[in-house]
Amino acid sequence: MTLDSQHLDLAKLAQYLEARLPGFARPVVAEKFSGGQSNPTFLLQTPKARYVLRRQPPGELLKSAHAVDREFRILSALSGTAVPVAKPYHLCEDRDVIGSMFYVMRFEEGRIFWNPTLGEVRRGDRAAYYDAMLRTMATLHDVDVAAVGLADYGKPGNYFQRQIGVWTKQYRLAETHRIDAMETLIAWLPSACPADTDAPALVHGDFRLDNMMFDPHECRVKAVLDWELSTLGNPLADLAYFCMCLRLPSNSHIPGLAGQNRKELGIPEETEMVARYCDLRGLPPIENWHFYLAFSFFRLAAIAQGVKKRALNGNASNTQAGKAGDMAGPLAEEAVRLINDHPRDRDGKDRPRRSSPMFKD
Repeated sequence: MTLDSQHLDLAKLAQYLEARLPGFARPVVAEKFSGGQSNPTFLLQTPKARYVLRRQPPGELLKSAHAVDREFRILSALSGTAVPVAKPYHLCEDRDVIGSMFYVMRFEEGRIFWNPTLGEVRRGDRAAYYDAMLRTMATLHDVDVAAVGLADYGKPGNYFQRQIGVWTKQYRLAETHRIDAMETLIAWLPSACPADTDAPALVHGDFRLDNMMFDPHECRVKAVLDWELSTLGNPLADLAYFCMCLRLPSNSHIPGLAGQNRKELGIPEETEMVARYCDLRGLPPIENWHFYLAFSFFRLAAIAQGVKKRALNGNASNTQAGKAGDMAGPLAEEAVRLINDHPRDRDGKDRPRRSSPMFKD
């Protein structure tokens, strides 16, 4: 067996795909994308077309993690909706082909931004890019899950209770040392969960800037990427996770906007983004917003700890995994600060302003 520099048996992979994808032709050249801490992602270049391959990482994996089969299922379900996704072509569950489960999808030409300052675009366009992401999120959350065959995509009810349990377990499996802030969150979060009052929606689970492929020329999301953590649940989890970038420092492994002059940058404030999302979906002001943010920081801290564990075990997808793993403690500490310092009105409700003039219909 001859492996290329990306540890893929390209001869075996090409033979497999030629028999299953119409028009697939050799030779094949593989190039690993720089993103993707969890599931390694590759560009496959052939004489006729380009494809994207996402695989589970090699080595010992945590149970239920790296669910590329779930990614393939939701991409297939959403490909006929208004939610922008890359067209999925084939799922391979035979681990003998390249050593782990993988799927292949269409390559989308577009732009990915890694820094939320959006320094690559004009100041006057930045709010439009954020609005495009919020519109895409609202469109996703309004999908009729039964109509697209995803009514059984997640367990009904108690979304946050279940998620806290899942991520606590994942954190314990990946734990390398005691983080006091994580212990505080594990004790507090279950008692603060909001009641389930609405029907569950499709939740992306990792809805952030660098998981958006934008049109090369327009302020429009062309494809939402990385659906590994998607499920049915409370859509405010996606909104809070998306808003975390406003509270992360600019020099962190995941760059944020904390301490920066968002008005000068032309980027909306958190209250404006929350209000815009509520306007798009016809929702009332959100109560207990601090809980959703704290949960999001807790979950990201658990994910970071998993990345650290994979790096120590030698099966991380990205060379920067060690730095990402070091974020677990600071992320958990930020969540604890949110719990202790959150602003509230006298009636106990967080009151974001209505939509900013930055957002234009």
